[in-house]
Amino acid sequence: MHNENLKELTVRGIILGALITVIFTASNVYLGLKVGMTFASSIPAAVISMAVLKFFKDSSILENNMVQTQASSAGTLSSVIFVLPGLLMMGYWQDFPFWQTMLICAAGGTLGVLFTIPLRRAMVVNSDLPYPEGVAAAEILKAGNHADGVKDIAYGGVLAGLVAFLTNGLRIMADGASAWIQTGKAAFQLPMGFSLALLGAGYLIGIVGGIAMLIGVILTWGVAVPYFTMSGDIAADASLIDAAMVVWKTKVRFIGVGTIGIAAIWTLLILMKPMIEGMVHSFRMLKGGQAESEHRVDIDLSPKTMIYILIATVVLIVISLHHFIASAPISPELSILLVVVCTFLAVFIGFFVAAASGYMAGLVGSSSSPISGIGIISVIVISLVLVSIGNASGLFETVDGQKFLTALTLFTASIVLTTATISNDNLQDLKTGLLVDATPWRQQVALIIGCFVGALVIAPVLEILYHAYGFSGALPRPDMDPSQALSAPQATLMTTISQGIFTNKLEWTYILTGVGLGAVLITIDAFLKKVSNKVFGLPVIAVGIGIYLPPSINMPVIVGAFLAWIMTRHIAKLGNKEVSAKAERFGTLFSAGLIVGESLMGVILAFIIAASVTTGGSEAPLSLNLENWDTIGEWLGLIVFIVGIVIFASRVLRAKKSD
Repeated sequence: MHNENLKELTVRGIILGALITVIFTASNVYLGLKVGMTFASSIPAAVISMAVLKFFKDSSILENNMVQTQASSAGTLSSVIFVLPGLLMMGYWQDFPFWQTMLICAAGGTLGVLFTIPLRRAMVVNSDLPYPEGVAAAEILKAGNHADGVKDIAYGGVLAGLVAFLTNGLRIMADGASAWIQTGKAAFQLPMGFSLALLGAGYLIGIVGGIAMLIGVILTWGVAVPYFTMSGDIAADASLIDAAMVVWKTKVRFIGVGTIGIAAIWTLLILMKPMIEGMVHSFRMLKGGQAESEHRVDIDLSPKTMIYILIATVVLIVISLHHFIASAPISPELSILLVVVCTFLAVFIGFFVAAASGYMAGLVGSSSSPISGIGIISVIVISLVLVSIGNASGLFETVDGQKFLTALTLFTASIVLTTATISNDNLQDLKTGLLVDATPWRQQVALIIGCFVGALVIAPVLEILYHAYGFSGALPRPDMDPSQALSAPQATLMTTISQGIFTNKLEWTYILTGVGLGAVLITIDAFLKKVSNKVFGLPVIAVGIGIYLPPSINMPVIVGAFLAWIMTRHIAKLGNKEVSAKAERFGTLFSAGLIVGESLMGVILAFIIAASVTTGGSEAPLSLNLENWDTIGEWLGLIVFIVGIVIFASRVLRAKKSD
């Protein structure tokens, strides 16, 4: 083994990791609230780390790896925004209390690290899961000293940042367009989104995930929505397009939820055996002490240390839950019962969810892993448990009691969600570490540090964004423009579901339809894998994402996946492995640049808007407000998106020339 005497976990690395974590957490919170997706920050963090640490003669690939491990938590911890804003939307909170928000993010994230340590052997070392971002980050670290890498990320970043500025700042281009086809009462949609960041994300996911998402989009906009608009009654004053969107939000999306849910449970069942084997190994180590013969690249945090950290984490969860519950007008006995039950639920569901999320990250990458689907399942489970407590204790008899239980559900689910997202990320990082000979226990420590740094940033950023834009259904000031509010799609959905369960108005029919669809797709997936010897498959979760996410988000991801496939095939025809590897690296780096550029521009614009609004200015201070511009804006958006694809392709094809 090489890399024996290289520096790994250093003070300067931890400080650099913390700075990157702060920037990326802010970008991700914005991106997640706006479009409902976050990006994995490992790859861009690795590149920034290499650029900075180059100034130190004794820096190493292992030190860079530690920085990206720590900073990657920023990409994932920010997913807590998929639930937390729900507390403002339902009117339970008026802002984000700093300590409570920080504690649940830090505690949930630490649980995510701990729960995936026993899975490392089964899912990273002895598994053929692709881990797209983990592998890409390792490639970038290995290619570290090429100036090329930084250049590609910079090009992608500037391009996407500029486009985002024209779209969301000056507002001279649309961020999506769609053509509607009407036959009788049925409405079909041909949608398109113009986000270059999502194009980059699709490029990293690859063709299998892209095709599965496309199937989801076709099932939604070509089958389900037309069927419901045709068979339903449309209000006289509603346009067909509005009616179709309402059908999608209130009916079809829940089919997607059911599909993601059943696929996640199925994944868990498949993973049961390797999970148990990993845990048995850990406890054997606890009995016999650390085996002397084990090499440092095979040493995790010791089981004893894990138990201590677990106890400390549970204490943090108890404190934050107690603080949350203390403000409700209920008896001390009932509040103790609720603290105990919710702590148990957060830890217990978190453990199962960690395995499912880690598997999804291995399959489609952290950015595209449908964490919100996992969030929905945990919201349903927690709600059902609290419903029975509410019935038994008489809390249900008042509207306030119902509201409190709904809020408590969302609060507990946000702890589960942070656990899920960090487990997602920990396994990607451990895959990167495996490929560059890093020490697993040091990576696990770095990630826990990252969780605490990210947790410190999330509350203030949420606060700034809330006062700058507002959320759908929760505007801090009466004169705000609702069309500019951050849609926070997942938080809206989680709130709707928990309220639906507590008021007994949840549309179970559609969720169960999705479960049925998921079961059929699982069978097709198993058949395809068997017939093709695992070459082909149909990731059921990706189909669920296609149904669940808005089409303007799905389509650029699908285009990116097909672009990757076309480019790879084109370059593979040359039969030169070195050129293929180079092209893959160029594509990966440029994609990472697109993702970072657009998100950072979003955060910069958020600060400008916040400054404008707080001084009594407009919600869109940079907007040119051109009249009758809608159609021109859509065409401009499409042209610039196509130009972006051409630039992307030409950056990848340079691999042929530089041969």
